[in-house]
Amino acid sequence: MGLWKQPPRAKVFEAFTAVADGRVRFTGPVSATVTSSRGDKTYDVTWADDGRTVAANDNASYWQGYAGYPILAVLLERGELHADEAAVAAMAGIPWHDLNARFRRDYDAAVAHVLDELARRGGDPALVEREADDVLRQLAALGLRRASRGRRPPSARG
Repeated sequence: MGLWKQPPRAKVFEAFTAVADGRVRFTGPVSATVTSSRGDKTYDVTWADDGRTVAANDNASYWQGYAGYPILAVLLERGELHADEAAVAAMAGIPWHDLNARFRRDYDAAVAHVLDELARRGGDPALVEREADDVLRQLAALGLRRASRGRRPPSARG
């Protein structure tokens, strides 16, 4: 089906949070699930044996054609993408769904808010930003292929 488009930079921060919060679960040798930040959805991520052909049913991956945060989170957990552990840990507990709604889907504004809060708490937003940029470079170098769309994105659980 072609290559995945590069995601918006903000999706890397969301992936860091998913990893930091332990929301990635491997369900088989070529499959994993990623639970949403609100805990009301679970996204499926699968890949071919070569690891380079990937499918996911999150909204961004399914509808927009770029590798959404569940794909990035799984790649980080699989060791295909690498980020400093402190940078990932600094993103723990961020309620991305709520922030993205608050900032009316202006993902960059949501990220800026999170990084400002991190700095206010004495964290190192520059480290997190450098690592996010590096992950995007690594992702581009992987040249991931897009598998068929498969299942539609899940609805929120009751």
